[in-house]
Amino acid sequence: MNVAVESRPATGRIGFARKAKAYVALTKPRVVELLLVTTAPVMVLAQGGLPDLWLVIATLIGGALSAGSASAFNCYIDRDIDRLMKRTQKRPLVTGELTDREALVFAWIVGVASIVWLGVFANWLAASLSLVAILVYVFVYTLWLKRRTEQNIIWGGIAGCFPVLIGWAAVTGSLTWAPVILFAVIFLWTPPHYWPLSMKYRDEYQAASVPMLAVVRGRQIVGLQVILYSWATVACSLLLIPVADMGITYTVVAAASGVWFIYESHRLYNQAIRHDTVTPMRVFHSSISYLTLVFLAVGIDPLLPF
Repeated sequence: MNVAVESRPATGRIGFARKAKAYVALTKPRVVELLLVTTAPVMVLAQGGLPDLWLVIATLIGGALSAGSASAFNCYIDRDIDRLMKRTQKRPLVTGELTDREALVFAWIVGVASIVWLGVFANWLAASLSLVAILVYVFVYTLWLKRRTEQNIIWGGIAGCFPVLIGWAAVTGSLTWAPVILFAVIFLWTPPHYWPLSMKYRDEYQAASVPMLAVVRGRQIVGLQVILYSWATVACSLLLIPVADMGITYTVVAAASGVWFIYESHRLYNQAIRHDTVTPMRVFHSSISYLTLVFLAVGIDPLLPF
């Protein structure tokens, strides 16, 4: 830990471009990108066609600010862990490109901006949901669960489900069963998405005393849990068909991609029980492709006549 701290460059010597890049990195852009992928399609489904373009843009901006704020708070709170894990040692609070104070101020400003932005340009229901998402990620996941229980990612992952509610609320000003089902899809999808990643970086989480499931349980247990949650995710995605009157496009994509996702989950478990070399990142990347395909189908299906 001392090496990481001593290797920090003097922040006063960092140029504007590098500083700006560090602020962007603080928001975890890849996470923000995945969350936005689930927002826009839901807005199409809520509208039953193409919603107002400005409303979509405004909602995506507000959602990006909300997710960025939550991630910035997370980086600030977990900066001690990040210094211990090789996977996170390039984050700006570890490298010294940003000071702790800069990160905390940035997190607050972006968070408040997200709520005000959504309230003004979408509606206050969407803004309220944005606030709840930030609070869940910061207090429920980062401060309460992450360092205390192997169930951390299950309940803490709820924060990542809120973009579908925000997108729906921005269009309709209300919530119905359709966005709730999609909320549940992401909720069930999060463990089989994240647990394979924790298998790959098990030693790092263990060194940082973070009780991820892969740290406290054997890989066979992790593999079995990935299977169970994958099946539950796919089954939940199919509930949207009767509830939202989805057409053949969504039905085929959700079923076919679901079979692929389940197959990859079973493959990981088989590797674990046979004591073969496991390839958890294959499931990790498959899960991202699966969710992307399902939500693309959510957005395309209402635009087609069948």
